[in-house]
Amino acid sequence: MAAKTILMLVGDYVEDYETMVPFQALGMVGHTVHAVCPDKRAGDTVRTAIHDFEGEQTYSEKPGHRFALNHDFDGVRAEDYDALVIPGGRAPEYLRLNEAVLALVRDFDAAGKPIAAVCHGAQLLAAAGVLRGRACSAYPACAPEVRLAGGEYVDIPVDQAHVQGNLVSAPAWPAHPAWLAAFLRLLGTRIEP
Repeated sequence: MAAKTILMLVGDYVEDYETMVPFQALGMVGHTVHAVCPDKRAGDTVRTAIHDFEGEQTYSEKPGHRFALNHDFDGVRAEDYDALVIPGGRAPEYLRLNEAVLALVRDFDAAGKPIAAVCHGAQLLAAAGVLRGRACSAYPACAPEVRLAGGEYVDIPVDQAHVQGNLVSAPAWPAHPAWLAAFLRLLGTRIEP
């Protein structure tokens, strides 16, 4: 298997599991993941938030870990990467206000490179304008944004993933096994028992 170089877009209060698990799992199988955040450098940290499903009308939020960035955002170019990961949490709601972030998302999509978005990560896809005519899963509260961006919101169980072309999406972190497996297939990663 050829190792891939993957860009992960994060920011303060990114969802803890949706950041830590893919970062570690993708590294475990031999890929390099560069975790970046606008206005921060390698060695800086972002705060994470743990979102849980405890029976209320929406998820609860608790403090998570500090996640260390391992690459600088400045100078990042889509052409230097094989794929993009967009975790959810609260970070996408303000990262989508950054034109450089949106341009990166557009560049990855225009090049047909694999994109894995989970939960509120769809907010970045919608703001970047890459959902028109496409089907995408996300946290249900993001369904209006997917639709307003011209996409079809795919309502699937919280532990499932949806794939259309270069995009693999999922509702939330319980989908990690399905979401990461689908992303690895898009990357051409084979794991032998």
